[in-house]
Amino acid sequence: MLTVDPHPLLEIAAFATTFPAPLGELPAPDALRGLLSLEAEALSRAPLRSDEAVRSAVRDLLRHGGYKPTGRGKPSSEYLVRAVSEGALGAINLAVDACNVASLHSGLPISVVDLDRARPPLRVGVAKGGDKYVFNASGQEIDLGGLLCLFDADGPCANGVKDAQRTKTHPGTRRTLSILWGTRALPGRAREAAAWYRSLLEGLGATTEDATPA
Repeated sequence: MLTVDPHPLLEIAAFATTFPAPLGELPAPDALRGLLSLEAEALSRAPLRSDEAVRSAVRDLLRHGGYKPTGRGKPSSEYLVRAVSEGALGAINLAVDACNVASLHSGLPISVVDLDRARPPLRVGVAKGGDKYVFNASGQEIDLGGLLCLFDADGPCANGVKDAQRTKTHPGTRRTLSILWGTRALPGRAREAAAWYRSLLEGLGATTEDATPA
């Protein structure tokens, strides 16, 4: 399902999820939404906790190809911390909420794409200078040069900063691919976060299948 170009820092974890119904018919339960918090109760339920060392290692990973992970281009995991702290992160759908929970507490950026909107073959590699895509419904673009991305047959479609609008989940989504952008500086963290992430989804009736390249 997925190939990965050689990279000295990347330690990726990936899995596919099949939901029992379209996401629009599967509201995220209170127990999951309650984990979108940095309060003591949520922290006690999460098996992972982020810190400055994790933040620094993730930035080094994204910086390796020449990308600058700062300002509006910072890792999505850092955006989550700020949004949660400011009370600005609401529920989106079951797939994205579970992704955000795992990313918030592990400190790793995570992409989740609709597998029926992404066209194979799927590959992870570093984007070239000039590569860009629209990342929201308003048509805003992100410059991707030097950034690790997921590519499908039509080009880059996800990364650890902002995923492409064209492959995002929607109310009709039934199948997703999740990419955890881990780093060798944090050995095993991506696999541990993926295991917890998958358990959250499976506990809500979804089925998951490992897609991490050998």
